[in-house]
Amino acid sequence: MSKSEAVIVGVADVPLKEGKVLAPMSVLQMQALAARDALADSGIPMREVDGLLTAGLWGNPGPGLLPTVTLSEYLGIAPRFVDSTNIGGSAFEAHVAHAATAIEAGRCEVALITYGSLQRSEASRNLAGRPSVLTMQYETPWGMPTPVGGYAMAAMRHMHEFGTTSEQLAEIAVATRKWAALNPAAMMRGPLSIDDVLKSPMISDPLHLLDACLVTDGGGAIVMTTAEHAKALGRKAVHVRGYGESHTHWTTAAMPDLARHIAAEVSGREAFAMAGIGHDAIDVVEVYDSFTITVLMTLEALGFCKRGEGGAFVSGQRTAPGGAFALNTNGGGLSYAHPGMYGIFLLIEAVRQLRGECGERQVKDAVSALVHGTGGMLSSGATCILSIR
Repeated sequence: MSKSEAVIVGVADVPLKEGKVLAPMSVLQMQALAARDALADSGIPMREVDGLLTAGLWGNPGPGLLPTVTLSEYLGIAPRFVDSTNIGGSAFEAHVAHAATAIEAGRCEVALITYGSLQRSEASRNLAGRPSVLTMQYETPWGMPTPVGGYAMAAMRHMHEFGTTSEQLAEIAVATRKWAALNPAAMMRGPLSIDDVLKSPMISDPLHLLDACLVTDGGGAIVMTTAEHAKALGRKAVHVRGYGESHTHWTTAAMPDLARHIAAEVSGREAFAMAGIGHDAIDVVEVYDSFTITVLMTLEALGFCKRGEGGAFVSGQRTAPGGAFALNTNGGGLSYAHPGMYGIFLLIEAVRQLRGECGERQVKDAVSALVHGTGGMLSSGATCILSIR
C-alpha cells in the first residue's frame, strides 16, 4: 500500500423527515452541514481542505454556474484542486476517481466532495420548465417526459428483445423496500408487494409509479485523503481500488442501443481492470436506481449477469435482505431518498457498510463494495470499487 494512496475517511448526509430537511435552509447551508459532519467523521478540520469537488443544478442560471467558486466562498476555503464535473447522478463516483488521481499526484491532500438539493421543499424538478435548446429541441417539444420517458423506452425495448416482465422489474422495487424497512432514515419503509407495484399508476408505459424513484431533499459529503494521513488520524480508511467513467449520449434518440447501458459497460470494465478483482470478490453492490429498469440494465452492463438475463437474476427476491446478492442496502433512490442526483448517497452507504456501521441492514463481513452511478437518461456511467483492506 502506497502512503499516498487515496482513501475515504469521512462521510455524512443531512437528516430528513418525510423527505424534507428538518429546518429551512439553502443548498449552501445544506452542503456546509454535510461537510461539517463528514469532516468531523474524518477528524480533519475544514481549514485543511485543499480540494473541493461538487455538482448540482442549484442556483443555475446564476451563481450555480460556478459551483466550486460559490461553495468555497461560503465555506471560507481556498482550494488548490477543484472539480465541478457534472455528468448527472454519476458525477460523484467520477469525483471520487478525480480526487483519487489528484491526491496521488500531490495536487491536494484533503478532498471534500459535496452535494445538496432542496427539490422536495421547493416543489421543483430542475429539468422541468427549461428551454428545449441544443439537442433537447428534438424531443422535449414533442412530449418526451424527462427523464422517465427515456427510461420507459429502454424498458419497453428490453422487454421486446429479452422477454423481461413488469413483474421482474417490480421484484427490484420490493427488494429495495425491504432494505429500507431496516433503515430508520429511509422515507418509505412500509410493506410493499409485487402486486402493489403493478397496481400503482402507470406514469410512462411500461413504468409504474412504484418503479420510479422518490422526490426528496438531500445533502451529502465525502472526505478523502492519503492512506498515510488516515493512519495518523487513527481512522478506518476505505480504499479506492478501481474506477471508470463514460458517457454515450444525452437525448434518447441518440442512445446507441436502447436495451444496453453502454456507459456502464465501459466504466465497469475499467474499474474491475484497475482493481484487479472479479465479480465474485464483491460483497456489497450499490447501483443507481432512478427507475427499476436502471438497476436491471446496470447489473447486466456491469457483468453480474449476461445481457437479457437481468430479469431472471433479480427474481425470487435475490437482492433483498437475506438474499444471495446484497443490493442497494439503504433502500436506494426507490425507497430511501432521491434528491435529483443520487450518486453521492450510494458512496456514503457503501462506506458505512464497509466500516460495519449499518445496524440491522449490515451485510456481514463486507470487505469490498462496487458503487455505480448513472446520469441523464442512461447517458453516463461511473463506477468505483472500494474495499476496507
